[in-house]
Amino acid sequence: MATFLYKLGRLAFRRRHFVALIWVALLTLAGVGAASAPPAGNTSFSIPGTEAQKAFDLLEQRFPGMSADGATARVVFKAPGGEKMTDAGNKAAVEKTVKELKSGSEVTSVADPYAGHAVSKNGTIAYASVKYKVSGMELKDTSRDALKEAAQHARDAGLTVEVGGDALTATPETGSSEAIGIVIAAVVLVITFGSLLAAGFPLLTALIGVGIGVSTITALASALDLGTTTSTLASMIGLAVGIDYALFIVSRYRAELAEGREREEAAGRAVGTAGSAVVFAGLTVVIALVGLSVVNIPMLTKMGVAAAGTVAIAVLIALTLIPALLGYAGRRVKPAGQKSKLLGGGRTPKKPGRPNMGTRWASFVVRRPVAVLLLGVLGLGAAAIPAASLELGLPDDGSQPTSTTQRRAYDLLSEGFGPGFNGPLMVVVDAKGSEHPKAAFTKVGDEIKGLKDVVTVTPAVPNKAGDTATITVVPGSKPSSQTTEDLVHTIRDKGVDIARSTDSKILVTGTTAMNIDVSQKLNDALLPYLALVVGLAFLLLIVVFRSILVPLKAALGFLLSVLAALGAVVAVFQWGWLSGLMNVEQTGPVMSMMPIFMVGVVFGLAMDYEVFLVTRMREAYVHGEKPSQAVVTGFKHGARVVTAAAVIMIAVFSGFIGSSEAMVKMIGFGLAVAVFFDAFIVRMAVVPAVLALLGKRAWWLPKWLDRALPNVDVEGEGLRAQSEARRKDADPDEEKELVRA
Repeated sequence: MATFLYKLGRLAFRRRHFVALIWVALLTLAGVGAASAPPAGNTSFSIPGTEAQKAFDLLEQRFPGMSADGATARVVFKAPGGEKMTDAGNKAAVEKTVKELKSGSEVTSVADPYAGHAVSKNGTIAYASVKYKVSGMELKDTSRDALKEAAQHARDAGLTVEVGGDALTATPETGSSEAIGIVIAAVVLVITFGSLLAAGFPLLTALIGVGIGVSTITALASALDLGTTTSTLASMIGLAVGIDYALFIVSRYRAELAEGREREEAAGRAVGTAGSAVVFAGLTVVIALVGLSVVNIPMLTKMGVAAAGTVAIAVLIALTLIPALLGYAGRRVKPAGQKSKLLGGGRTPKKPGRPNMGTRWASFVVRRPVAVLLLGVLGLGAAAIPAASLELGLPDDGSQPTSTTQRRAYDLLSEGFGPGFNGPLMVVVDAKGSEHPKAAFTKVGDEIKGLKDVVTVTPAVPNKAGDTATITVVPGSKPSSQTTEDLVHTIRDKGVDIARSTDSKILVTGTTAMNIDVSQKLNDALLPYLALVVGLAFLLLIVVFRSILVPLKAALGFLLSVLAALGAVVAVFQWGWLSGLMNVEQTGPVMSMMPIFMVGVVFGLAMDYEVFLVTRMREAYVHGEKPSQAVVTGFKHGARVVTAAAVIMIAVFSGFIGSSEAMVKMIGFGLAVAVFFDAFIVRMAVVPAVLALLGKRAWWLPKWLDRALPNVDVEGEGLRAQSEARRKDADPDEEKELVRA
């Protein structure tokens, strides 16, 4: 592989005009496609195989036009102090609001509080339920605006009015912190390279890659039913890896220049060696992201595949556009150790020949491997302790900040009707095979009334055919509580017995039941997903490093960093530690998607540092250095770059902590912390300590396996052999020139 990539790098360097033209054309084509594509259609959300989804599908068949999974809103009214909602003036204001709500084009029904007994016992709180034809993600902005305006008109009449429900779901805002992350990345690149031009290449190519990826997603959004979160994830991952991959190759190019190589040769060798590491690092990220399809949640699968496509673009750009841009830059990109005049170039170093920080740190670790290993493992273990208290769930209005109208509506409903009123369950009774459907409906309702934690059970509402009915059950506990989850499972267990005696089928659905099913599906998929991703990447790393113990150590180190990162997420978002600093207004269960999402994304990103750092060690070892010295050499050339790459990635992910959406904030924090733990503790401390202790055994591979595996030559041994052959074939004068070069 190194030989092929070496030729590709030299070709891109020589044919830079052609390469640049291709990428500009692709960016233009993607941009035109995004601009001319039809607007993104309604994004559907389904969870195949879950009972809640089966119930929704059944309702679509038996209750045509019901829009069972349509958006809902609850407009909650509270009377001024000393008054009641039944007073004439307040009642008139509510009825006027209900009439206004009914005029919406996407509204299917609005329940009058006074006709539907939706007034609290003390008469101070009432609510109107609004049902829409489409889901919250599909709802038009005009419908949301009409909902807010109707609520405001009621406020003007003197009532306290808040609006809850998924009808107010909106695209989260990341704010200016995302741009700050990019600025920090630019500063780190300038410090790393000592040149504005060299620092600009990784940023430029990363933005081009993200531009092509996100524009392509936008162009295909309507046809493939892609949501806004798809492009958010693609831009987050694409920007981070795009900068890192370009950073690796530019850094190696400058190192090759420092060894005296001609620029085209340096570009070829940089792509042949660092480019090989980029290819395999990118493959691990792609495997991790595409592997999200194991969960069998269509939206998650699309997000993973789209992000993987953006990563693939980042790899191709790093291998082709970076050497082309280096060809344009010429002598303005300095060899490693030299800075541009603008940033202090030409000054005499204070201590010439002094080992760099990476060399000094690696030498210390090699001398004290046991102490460093124990300190690193114990530190990560301590950070992982909160993960033992991990509580998973999907956010509802109760997890919103108290400053939002959704949260205030949630609290008003809890005050007036009880906490379970915010998460009613819908029980669907399919009595198509029963001889006495009405008797089946009645029996189901009676059985549920006798269950623990049930506050209210409404009479069954049958369809026109009379073979299917819905029953609304109000729990006594809040939607995200374990008690409510237990009630859902109890109703389902009871349904099995009822089904036998009445020849009917019982299904539990609704937003609360759907959240419970999604969480369970994600939990069940975690171990198979972990086995698939880690297993495939383990095999890939065996091919790269030609070792058994190095990939095993990489996988175990990754598990340590993910557990520690989950512990940090629990401490901040569940326990509330440093919540003020992170602007976390409301603590609660960790998002169910977080563990599997972190496993996928962090594993792929963690392997970037593993591949780049350890391939340098492998390269030194193959070229004859002792194992301990190879560790030091790997850090000498790679520590500065890996440190810069990690800081950049942390800065990019931290930019999403400023999001107004709790889920995006949690993902940004979790990924930033995970990269910090993995890069600075696992890869910079645990990895060299383990390799120092293992010595030659780290690079052991059974002979039969060595013969069976393909030789991908990541360390560039083939390039070294070619160079030696050319040197032997050269005449004496040419040989002198080669030596001088």
